[in-house]
Amino acid sequence: RAAHRGRMQRPSKVWFVMEDLMPERQVYFDNNATTPLHPAVKKTLVEAMDLYGNPSSLHAAGRLARNAVEEVRERVAEFIGATPDEVIFAGSGSEANNTVLSIPTCPSKGCDCVMHESTEIVTSVIEHPCILETAKCLGERGVSIRYIGVDQYGRVDPEELRRSITERTRLVSIMMANNEVGTIQEIKKLAAIAHERGALFHTDAVQAVGKVPVNVQELGVDFLTLSGHKIYGPKGVGALYIRKGAPFCPLIRGGHQEKGRRAGTENTLGIIGLGKAIELRKEEMEEEEKRLRAMKAALRQGIEEKIPDVHFNGHPTESLPGTLNVSFDGAEGEALLLYLDLEGIAVSTGSACASGSLEPSHVLLAIGCPVERAHGSIRISLGRENTMADVERMLEVLPKVVERVRRMSTAYGR
Repeated sequence: RAAHRGRMQRPSKVWFVMEDLMPERQVYFDNNATTPLHPAVKKTLVEAMDLYGNPSSLHAAGRLARNAVEEVRERVAEFIGATPDEVIFAGSGSEANNTVLSIPTCPSKGCDCVMHESTEIVTSVIEHPCILETAKCLGERGVSIRYIGVDQYGRVDPEELRRSITERTRLVSIMMANNEVGTIQEIKKLAAIAHERGALFHTDAVQAVGKVPVNVQELGVDFLTLSGHKIYGPKGVGALYIRKGAPFCPLIRGGHQEKGRRAGTENTLGIIGLGKAIELRKEEMEEEEKRLRAMKAALRQGIEEKIPDVHFNGHPTESLPGTLNVSFDGAEGEALLLYLDLEGIAVSTGSACASGSLEPSHVLLAIGCPVERAHGSIRISLGRENTMADVERMLEVLPKVVERVRRMSTAYGR
């Protein structure tokens, strides 16, 4: 993929050594971890680099920056069915998620949230680490955290959620689409149950927004998070939807930005990039979803036909269009990843945020996947730059790689 390689920068001398080792053809199948910048987003970022003013300044340079930020706020709001004053910008989806989980436990006087001595938060066992680690931290500080399980496809049972919510529950947080197996939750139904029981509802929609239709009014959620770099925009920028009238307490303090809801000078350039990415998602998402589902189906069929003893993880139909998680009996996922990388194919063994861990995926274990099988899984996540030729290349290389890794495992008695 010469065109793709041509877009990659060379930040240091180390890169020249790395490039010499890289195969001629590159296939990027790790779009759930991050997506390459859309060419139009890149062009917009370059054009906006001279927009240096502080959006809080009253002079002309500041007003230009403020206008740009507010235009993007309107664009994001329209895309998810919100109003502009219900959207604030953050440094990432993780920051936005942390912000929401801190709301029901805020101890500060004068905030529009209420501190309860017996606060309880309900979440699922397959959430992103930025939810699970924050919940763990809050639990260590005395907040009651209730975790609910999922079925073999990674779906939360609405009735189990209903039974899990108590009079102490202030917030329910369930992700809309899982980053590892792609399963999409019944968020509208889950949010309604939370509200029936008197709890607020948050959904981490970082993997869903821009890939499938998302409308906060239809879903009935109180909070929703999204991120720029999952939709071909820049890293370091995300957004949080806060339903009008919902309680809120800032996580980051010290300034009046975002109407006092998130201190810190706005990342104007990143926000502009997010806005362009949202604009392009509005234009391209529907057609791209169809194309990705066709490639995913071809990939799944080819793997089934060419490789024995495989298991697909996640819901077979209610899932993200470009996410395919597959386990190979008798093969280590890390070894598969490395050998595929040597062939110029980039995949993942799970969440990029946990890639340094040797532990099996918490998501795969939660859906009942045996430990050995969980260790033998890879995540293939397709994006807008992928073509059917990439799928064919994968189906040419993957069977050989799996066979090689399985032979090695047998030889070493694993």
